[in-house]
Amino acid sequence: MTLQQMEYIVAVDKYRHFVKAAESCHVTQSTLSVMIQKLEDELDVQIFNRNSHPVSPTPIGEKIISQAKVVLFNVSQLKEMILSERQQESGEVKLGVIPTVAPYILPKLFGVIAERYPGVTLRVTETRSASILEKLDKAELDVGLLATPVGRPGLLEIPVYYEKFVAYISPGESLYNREEIESGRMPTERLWVLQEGHCLRNQVMNICDQRSGYSSIYEAGSIDTLVKIVDENGGYTIIPELHLAMLTEAQKAHVRKIVDPAPVREVSLMIRQDYVRERMLNILAESIRRILPEAMIDKRLKKFAISL
Repeated sequence: MTLQQMEYIVAVDKYRHFVKAAESCHVTQSTLSVMIQKLEDELDVQIFNRNSHPVSPTPIGEKIISQAKVVLFNVSQLKEMILSERQQESGEVKLGVIPTVAPYILPKLFGVIAERYPGVTLRVTETRSASILEKLDKAELDVGLLATPVGRPGLLEIPVYYEKFVAYISPGESLYNREEIESGRMPTERLWVLQEGHCLRNQVMNICDQRSGYSSIYEAGSIDTLVKIVDENGGYTIIPELHLAMLTEAQKAHVRKIVDPAPVREVSLMIRQDYVRERMLNILAESIRRILPEAMIDKRLKKFAISL
């Protein structure tokens, strides 16, 4: 039994004529007749008395048609509700953000949302990628903001921006004397990294030369801590481009570009495939766009709104 079949029997009841009913449904008369016959076979009843002129429903057919009208009405109400929900600019949105993105996005994001969309309540959880994905699976979060691609079944990835990595190097290191550093020639000795579980840690390790042994004795919980460790203990670390704004002028002198190739991370909004709040998703994307340099924003997001 399908909604289409219900629409067909309601149309025949309305017009009491198979050809006119088919025209109103924009199908051929044969298609409409076959689908109604299949419904009658499935229910093992005769819905219409085809020998009468005009066509009329049988007693059981009248009851079926009556219920079909109720179902179709409820479906139309559901569609209207979803359409309203898609375009709604108010309500609560539960957002999960990874720690290596949160410091650069959240402080200004709260302000932009409050100023431009006062009806939106943003509830944020700062946690690691694995936790965000799990909470999205369980519908405990509406949206995630994290590094991609992830390729998680049942979740959609919407790229928002692309961010380069740079090296932050202590003046006592040999790498410090280079203006640019080739990504394949960055040793893991004297490298300070984030703790296990941070996706940025894996990205950093992929940048560096894995032929050299990893000898760091401490794995930090934040990028700010990594920078301070390098300042006090030497060595070097790799930080995202947006962290540069948090460095002092003296610290910026310790930054070096990474080239051949320049490592970049993709940061995306992630949602469940059944997420319908299209306008809310665009509000988040638009607000993040206002925070970041235009050159970092995904080209498609510059031209098009997100459509679910």
